Amino acid sequence: MTDPDNSREEIHLRLDTPPPCTRCEGPALLLARFPHAWTNCNGRRVAGLRESTLCPICDRGKSDAEALLQLLMACGELDATSFESLGGLAAAWVESLRQEYVDIELLNSEHEQWQRGDL
Repeated sequence: MTDPDNSREEIHLRLDTPPPCTRCEGPALLLARFPHAWTNCNGRRVAGLRESTLCPICDRGKSDAEALLQLLMACGELDATSFESLGGLAAAWVESLRQEYVDIELLNSEHEQWQRGDL
């Protein structure tokens, strides 16, 4: 679940020395920190911050990440034109991250397989 009023939120981007990718531990190009909220099992809204890294390996081929990857990998330093593009591309990428949810049924199935030693 996302904030119903995304128009006033702040997305913090870190381009200089972002931490490694949280998925593959390889070098990331960007760290984004943004407001994120969900509804817990009691039906209460839980608000907080989420961090995600943009990885040239893990995010390759994902439509909302691809243009941002190309921009950051194409130029050594951002000029005025590419800097303006960065904001819109980063906002689209963050919104795509908000649409990703854990498939609980798949997670439970994999957990059961792991417990049996099948994974």
